[in-house]
Amino acid sequence: MLRSRDPLIIGRIVGDVVDYFDASARLRVLYGNREITVGSELRPSQVANQPTVRITGRAGSLYTLVMVDPDVPGPSDPSEREYLHWFVTDIPEGGDVGRGKKYLHIEEHLFGCMHAGTEVVAYEKPQPMAGIHRLAFVVFRQAAREVIYAPGWRSNFITRDMAECYSLGAPVAAAYFNCQREGSCGGRRWQG
Repeated sequence: MLRSRDPLIIGRIVGDVVDYFDASARLRVLYGNREITVGSELRPSQVANQPTVRITGRAGSLYTLVMVDPDVPGPSDPSEREYLHWFVTDIPEGGDVGRGKKYLHIEEHLFGCMHAGTEVVAYEKPQPMAGIHRLAFVVFRQAAREVIYAPGWRSNFITRDMAECYSLGAPVAAAYFNCQREGSCGGRRWQG
């Protein structure tokens, strides 16, 4: 895809959250039965529950997923960029994260249960107060299973710094949706 037409560049996820990368995995995010497409419009009531996420790419790989809002508290003054909504590690290739399941421990995986990842920071539903917010899901391929620690705060999380700290390299997949306060219409109103 031409960089000039890449929706992650047009939506400024590339730039505000991550640097340009070549996708090498596929990310599917579903809220209920609705799969998000890059740039989808969803209301807070539609994203109140943790989504189901499926990552496919290289067989046998493990992945790290972060969900951030780069527009907190508002798009015109994102002084708390990025706000961390969710952080999951050790997601096996092809494994589903979500569907209300509890995350299983490694020991359970070894005894035959499906391992859905290790939740480092629990899902927190988006609650935009002003403007249209972008909610980004960013996926990294892990070199190996490792302990990743929860940050001490959700505000001012920096995806690039986390990836560097844990030697995750460039993202392998990303997606985002737009979200605004319930009852907001977005955009300008015509006054005739």
